[in-house]
Parts: sequence; C-alpha cells; structure tokens
Amino acid sequence: MFSRTLLCVSLSLVALPSLADTVWLKNGDRLTGKISLLDGGKLLIETEYGGSIPVKWSQVATLESNQQLLIKQDDFTGEVAKSMQAADDGTVVLNNGGAAHTVKLASISQIIRPKPLVHDLTWKGNVDVSLDYKRAETDTDDYDVSFKNSARHGLWRHNATANYNREYRNDVTSTDNWDAEYALDRFLDEHWFWQGRLEYKRDKIEDVRRQRTVGTGPGYQFWDNELGAFSLATLFNRSDYEFASGNKEDFYSLAMKWNYNRYLVGKTFELFSNGEIGKPLENVADYQLDAEVGLRYKVTDWASLNMKAEKDIVSGAESNKDETRYSVGFGVGW
Repeated sequence: MFSRTLLCVSLSLVALPSLADTVWLKNGDRLTGKISLLDGGKLLIETEYGGSIPVKWSQVATLESNQQLLIKQDDFTGEVAKSMQAADDGTVVLNNGGAAHTVKLASISQIIRPKPLVHDLTWKGNVDVSLDYKRAETDTDDYDVSFKNSARHGLWRHNATANYNREYRNDVTSTDNWDAEYALDRFLDEHWFWQGRLEYKRDKIEDVRRQRTVGTGPGYQFWDNELGAFSLATLFNRSDYEFASGNKEDFYSLAMKWNYNRYLVGKTFELFSNGEIGKPLENVADYQLDAEVGLRYKVTDWASLNMKAEKDIVSGAESNKDETRYSVGFGVGW
C-alpha cells in the first residue's frame, strides 16, 4: 500500500510541469507558468518564481497551453480554444474541439481567460492612501483613504466601499467627511442582476451633514474578465438628508450607478471610474452626482501608484454642494 501511494505521488509530481503553460521566445528562452492575458502588445504570464511577468508579444516565437482561452484576432473575430499547441516560429495551433488549425501570432490581438458564471468564491479589492503636505503662505495637510472590496460566490456578489477625507489649513479643519456603502447583487443570469444597497455619508464641515440612502433595482454586467469589468445599475432610492441648520429632508429618487475598470499594457496600468447620478422625484434638488475617475500604475503584483479626481454635487437643494478633489497616492490590491 505504501509503495502504491508513493508511486501515485511521484507520478503526480512528474505530471505537474506538463500542466503549466509554456512560452518560447525568439531569443531561445522559455518561460513556464500560466498565461493570464494578451493585451496592448504584452503577454502576461503568472509564474511561481517571478510573479506576473509581462512579455512583448513581438518577441514570442510560439506557445502552448492546456487551459481554455478566448483568442481574438480583431474586434469582431474570435474563438474559444480548448488548448494551444506549439508550432513553427510565429505560429500556434488552436484546438477548439473541431479540426485543429494554425494561426499566425501576428494576427492575434487579444488572449483572455473566459470567465463564465462563477460557482466558487472570488475576492478582489484595493486600498488607496494619499497624503499631501504643503508649507507656504497657507499650510495644508490633506489625508485621503479609500477602500473597495468585492466578493462573489455563485450567484451572489457582495460589494463594500468606504472613504475618509480630512484636510487642515493652518491647523484649522477645512474638510472632514467619510462615507460607507454596502451593496448585494443577485445574478439572474450571466449578465443581469438585481441590487440592493445601503449608504451612509457623514460630513462635519459642509452644509449637508448626513446622508442616508437605501435603494434597489436591476443591473447589467457588460463584461467581467481579465481585462476589467463594466456594470450599470438603475436604482429606486429613498434618501434622508440632514443639513447644518438642523433641517431635514427625505425624498425618493431614481439613480444610475456605474462601475468600470480597464487594464492596459499587460495590466501595468488600470483606468477606473465609478459613481452615481440621481434625480429626485420631488422638488428637493435638481440632481445629485458622486463620481470618481482615476489611473493606477502597477509597481509590483500588489502595490500601485494612483491618481484620481472626485466630484460631489448636490444641486438645487436647500444648500448647494459642489466639491472637487484631486489626489495622488499609494495603494495595495488583491
């Protein structure tokens, strides 16, 4: 029994390398790991010995993989290959379940791992921190921390975000606010989902001191893959405002939320934007906008530099709010 177990373990260890993807370069080098994606002329390979390694697509001679990959030759032509086999330099053999055929590497513009309806746990998120110290006629200290987290299991997706902003001018607090949101998505199929969310905002300086929002509505996931994700949700909200004067307002509104991110140049850069624009159903305010857009530069597998712009508007309310913030900072992701 012991010898049989030892034999099985030995065979498993011998078979492990064959499960890895292999990339041959034109200079004769060979890389083994797991192909993550091809985009922007960079092939990203996940390795145990060097993390994620970007390789210039023009330097790849051929490659092989046993994983299922979406191969795109242009914006309209693409196929899901069950495996890729090495071929002559500058070519690769695609096997999609039918007759295998050879294509030129130069004709391939993208390689993406297909992401079907998720049946296991996936978890991703990031924390961004920015600090700004300015010493001049007006001394300014600015602190900005943001947290974003998303976890999905089967047909359910949990989304949590939080932000904290504080600014001092000549040792006097000029900005002091924080907000938190939790949203739960229930997917109806691969794209459509229904969302319920809770949000709370607290501001100790601006006229809108407290804001509480409860909402629900349908959403649509346009895509969610190795290159990024984009979703829209239309919500019916109930909001409660409390102003610095002590007055309170509660009203219903219709809103649209978006969540977008796109990786560029082999995941070296990430363009992202998320926010919400809403229109009250009563004559309380003209509209509300809370949005951010930014860019991250990946320094390591987990660390990044970021810069972003945030806009927060409440127009037509008892006391209008129009605030714009710009920040540059450091972040970690997972």
